[in-house]
Amino acid sequence: MRSDPPETGDETTVLTAYLAFQRETVLLKTEGLSREQLARPHPPSSLTLAGLLHHLALVEESWAVERFAGQPVPEPWAGIDWDATPDWEFDTAVGLEPEVLRERYREAGRRTDAAVATAGSLDALSARPLRNGNRFSLRWMLLHLVEETARHAGHADLLREAVDGAVGE
Repeated sequence: MRSDPPETGDETTVLTAYLAFQRETVLLKTEGLSREQLARPHPPSSLTLAGLLHHLALVEESWAVERFAGQPVPEPWAGIDWDATPDWEFDTAVGLEPEVLRERYREAGRRTDAAVATAGSLDALSARPLRNGNRFSLRWMLLHLVEETARHAGHADLLREAVDGAVGE
């Protein structure tokens, strides 16, 4: 259930509330749609609502679980040859059932939330560095996830309207 982020609170509470709000916005945009509807692109883009859900699940697990917490990336991402199939999450999403995609995204969010809770401090640094060799803070990661999710929530608005005319939050 989506609820507005609090107007006050410590930084971790506010950042995680904004991320949760954006996650729920994306889930709302996919609610009640069939697999075929989730797989429908809006040309000239090949982007689909199914692809967005799968991509956002990958983004959360890659940043929070693998890079920040230093844990092995969970299935279904483990073992993918990303060089050979750089759009794997988008391409495979269209064949998955809506609730499978939605639950995979919820589970990725739960894993991110667990990594945040374990870190203890927004100043905690990632287990794995960025390509430039620098480690990133939990604060940076949360802001990055809010930005990524909000950007794709905007895409989801347009895609949902193209699928069935539904508009609004």
